Amino acid sequence: MHRKFIATVAAAALVITGLSAVPARADVNDAAKIIAGIAALALIAKAIEDSNDRKAARQQHYTHRPVQQHHHQPGLKPRPLPHQVARPGLPDHCLFTAQTAQGPAHVFGARCLQRNYVQANTLPQACAQQAWTDRGQRWVYNAACLRNQGYRLASR
Repeated sequence: MHRKFIATVAAAALVITGLSAVPARADVNDAAKIIAGIAALALIAKAIEDSNDRKAARQQHYTHRPVQQHHHQPGLKPRPLPHQVARPGLPDHCLFTAQTAQGPAHVFGARCLQRNYVQANTLPQACAQQAWTDRGQRWVYNAACLRNQGYRLASR
């Protein structure tokens, strides 16, 4: 847009200076020169506009490059996290035995974990189940399921 404006102002300045430098006589040659000058300015303006259109088209062109997929090689297992960054252990005072649909099982109380385990919201829902306790039916987390998911008891 700035280039169009500058080109228009420059063209107008050339035309005006050309007109003001000419004596006040009206000749057929002068009229032809003015028309030729206006035509030249129009051609210059059109060339600038076409150049800007091509530049805009180049800037809008985007080539999508797909993300390289990392294929898992069979037989390679990830190393366990170092002890310093591994998730904290589950509190042992939340562990008890309860009657589940599959029979008696070692479970962690969901309320106890909510109160005493910082990452309780990240526990896998697949390990959650309802069990009968001495206080009625409660939500619990199966200890064997959590162990299979990589969770462990806190060491004292």
